[in-house]
Amino acid sequence: MQQQKQKKIPVRRCVGCNAQRPKRELVRVVRSPEGEISIDLRGKAPGRGAYLCPSAACLAKARKAKRLERTFEVPIPGEIYERLTEEIQCAEQSAKEATEHGE
Repeated sequence: MQQQKQKKIPVRRCVGCNAQRPKRELVRVVRSPEGEISIDLRGKAPGRGAYLCPSAACLAKARKAKRLERTFEVPIPGEIYERLTEEIQCAEQSAKEATEHGE
């Protein structure tokens, strides 16, 4: 009898709440090699990445403590925070709909 190897699930730490969660559950913000800050929805873009839970509370904590600025060592433009807020609201909404349809 052969045992099937379990696939390893990558875990990342949220810069907002410091909780460790599976990589797929988090939103990735990336600084490209050119120094451009963007949101990486696929999780494959080249550059330095930071992860956030898809919750407004984690984004607020990260913004207040300037954790993204510290991680990337560059100032973060306001439009990045606005776009993150929109992405997180969409993620929270879809999660809420999924739990409502699941019941």
